[in-house]
Amino acid sequence: MEAQPAGDAVNNSGLAARPGRTMTAKERVLAALEHRRPDRIPMFDSFWDEFRANCIEELGLPDDVDLPAHFGTDVRIVAADETPFCRQARVLQDDGARRTQLDGWGRVIETRSGAFFYRELANAVAVPADLARLEFDPADLPERYVAYDRQVADWRDRWCVFCKIGGPYLRTTFLRGEAAFLMDIAGDWPFAQALADRVADHITAVGLESLRRGNLWDTGLWIYDDMGNNRQPMMSPAAFERVFLPAYRRMVRTLKGAGAARVVLHSDGNIEPLLDMLVDAGIEGINPVEPRAGLHLPTLKERYGRRLAWIGGMCNSDVLPNGPLERIHRQARDIIAAGEEGGVIIGAHSIGPDIPVSHYVAYQTTVQQEGQYGV
Repeated sequence: MEAQPAGDAVNNSGLAARPGRTMTAKERVLAALEHRRPDRIPMFDSFWDEFRANCIEELGLPDDVDLPAHFGTDVRIVAADETPFCRQARVLQDDGARRTQLDGWGRVIETRSGAFFYRELANAVAVPADLARLEFDPADLPERYVAYDRQVADWRDRWCVFCKIGGPYLRTTFLRGEAAFLMDIAGDWPFAQALADRVADHITAVGLESLRRGNLWDTGLWIYDDMGNNRQPMMSPAAFERVFLPAYRRMVRTLKGAGAARVVLHSDGNIEPLLDMLVDAGIEGINPVEPRAGLHLPTLKERYGRRLAWIGGMCNSDVLPNGPLERIHRQARDIIAAGEEGGVIIGAHSIGPDIPVSHYVAYQTTVQQEGQYGV
């Protein structure tokens, strides 16, 4: 390795963070993930369209405002079309009030005008015998990456960009249906494992192609796999170890073996009973660390030390919506203090219209003004 100037901290991307210099977003995020002291605590938040509209109205922002850029967030996530049947997706019926469509997961879903949720009418894997008939579209189809390529080109010079794939639990529920797949995990775990393995291999291939096309090896990849509710994981730790841990080990080993610098897991809910196994699989960061699910970022940071980085920690279901401001400041300060020597990126699960703009501004101002560490 080429010698570096004395006193410079060097991250895995080869970027030197010199004392007294403001880091770029990429330098800042990688320093935190490598458990080094950043110049300030990095931020990662995502915003609902309704919250964005509220900001435009209340703060007088232009209609085309890039809200993450306006609020100084550091991380951007880009995703290809990972659906296994992307070429077959089409609308089956649409009368204006009700739409039925076949999606890229092989589901027949119904949506209604003005409704937020959809209804699943059929799934690609109706019975275990359907597993043998599954044929997925290739992972390297150019049409999967049209929007992906554009976003990487637009974002890579200003933010720390990671690519994203789904995970073997949640994406398999799309093929099988959530209730049926949970019953499989409990009553027919060899089939559940075989189906999850097929999904894991496919999404890993999409992840490898995403890393290659975006040249994002020096940042890495996030796996999005919502495996918990507010009380506990969706399956027992024993079931996770039996059905999903082999797939996670294989996914992380393949991604890192190909050159991905790090692999982060996003999962809603309380996944604390699974954390030791996720560390064993090679996961290096956890997001969004939801307080409403009983996860307290400073406590977890102390318990796991350098084995995991933590991305999130702010409460978007009580503290940010309800305040008061001093409570918001206090929670942000606790997370800032936990991240002083690295290992923490502050954020919430998502910022929706139930959060007053003034409350989010108070949180963001606390981060910008009190989250300065200096390097």
